[in-house]
Amino acid sequence: MSVKEWEPKIIAFLCHWCSYAAADLAGVSRFSYPPNVRIIRVPCSSRVNPQFVLRAFAEGADGVLVAGCHPGDCHYVKGNYYARRRLWILQKLLEFVGMEPARFQVHWISGAEGAKFAETIKEMVEEVRVLGPNRLFQEVKDICVS
Repeated sequence: MSVKEWEPKIIAFLCHWCSYAAADLAGVSRFSYPPNVRIIRVPCSSRVNPQFVLRAFAEGADGVLVAGCHPGDCHYVKGNYYARRRLWILQKLLEFVGMEPARFQVHWISGAEGAKFAETIKEMVEEVRVLGPNRLFQEVKDICVS
């Protein structure tokens, strides 16, 4: 596959109550965003275990997005606070092992922000496209298999 044919694969874990509703609103409002994103709906951003993110990268994702309700607006009261803490540590760990920060992003998007959702996806796809394919986890996977 040539570089021109390559398109980044983005996995997005979206909170059911806010970010998933924003994705739905973006679709209903006909805001266009790149088709590179595969959405996984979760009950709350706090439900995203860091192992889910690592597994997505290990299975070939070039970028992972976790999006949830704005802090203070969580349907489960404190879920996004737990997620924010846990995912911040994961971001620092990924940076420590050499992953570019743009590949793993956390955003807070409410159900009324369909335009923000579409813009977030566009920006992330462009940032990951500039970085190229994610080879870090593939190299680790190759070492573990051989």
